[in-house]
Amino acid sequence: MRHVSLGGLDVARLGLGCMGMSAFYAGHGDDAESIRTIRRALDLGVTMLDTAEIYGPYTNEELVGRAVAGERDRVVIATKFGQLSHRPGAPAGERRLDSSPANVRAAVEGSLRRLGTDRIDLLYQHRVDPAVPIEETVGELGRLVAEGKVLHIGLSEASAATVRRAHAIHPVSAVQTEYSLWTRDVESDVLPALRELGIGLVAYSPLGRGFLTGRFRSPADVPPDDFRRSNPRFVAGNFERNLRIVDEVRAVADEVGATPAQVAIAWLLAQGDDVVPIPGTTRVARLEENVAADTVTLSADQIDRLAAVAPPEGDRYLDMSTIDR
Repeated sequence: MRHVSLGGLDVARLGLGCMGMSAFYAGHGDDAESIRTIRRALDLGVTMLDTAEIYGPYTNEELVGRAVAGERDRVVIATKFGQLSHRPGAPAGERRLDSSPANVRAAVEGSLRRLGTDRIDLLYQHRVDPAVPIEETVGELGRLVAEGKVLHIGLSEASAATVRRAHAIHPVSAVQTEYSLWTRDVESDVLPALRELGIGLVAYSPLGRGFLTGRFRSPADVPPDDFRRSNPRFVAGNFERNLRIVDEVRAVADEVGATPAQVAIAWLLAQGDDVVPIPGTTRVARLEENVAADTVTLSADQIDRLAAVAPPEGDRYLDMSTIDR
């Protein structure tokens, strides 16, 4: 697989999102299959694995650590901090925005231990903490880089203004945000700012939380214990109106002899070498399908047709208050 640079960090063109192996989606929990999926990803040329301390919490980092044992030099490990508090006396796993320097350092020490490694290749602030100036957080990240515990730093769901302030303190290699045919708000100001500054974009949920694959045709198709049940774009009314997006993706897939998932990923890959999608899956077969998107070529007309589809109905999350806009 071809490699690209995320602000100086060399990665394969596609990464693997590991969240769903341990949290939020129905059906997670088969660690053996998840480990097979991660190891198969490495064999297929995928290098970047994306996790976070809050996934579980903690169990996803432990899973990734077990999966890459003995293969550390083949892997770019990306993880995130900032949605769990490690303050003295805090309940274990307390969910609370905290990007104070002390909490950053405590989070990193925990992640290193769970991942079984001496360095984190790419460390993101998971969500911007309005109570802590970004300059203080990034200053601590810079010290961790100087110590060799972190190699590159990133932000997740950060506005263009926040990215600029952070980058002025220490070079930011990547910004992770939701980006797909399902979610394109990043194109208005964040992506132009990243390109101006030489920062890469890591696109999570490139398949629209599974919607773009055509797997779901009604709200009833979403398992009852799956967080998408409450997602505004999956609720009755919005769901039916949003089917027009996946129907256009399927039409293009039929034209090129690919699956809808492959077309959705291929469209993102066509947006530039500074955009790296990280589709997530728990199964080897689905991984192989996603990775094959790297071989799908869309015509200029097909790319334009997909881009012309109107955005979906409904917000990305039930609560958008933690998204830095």
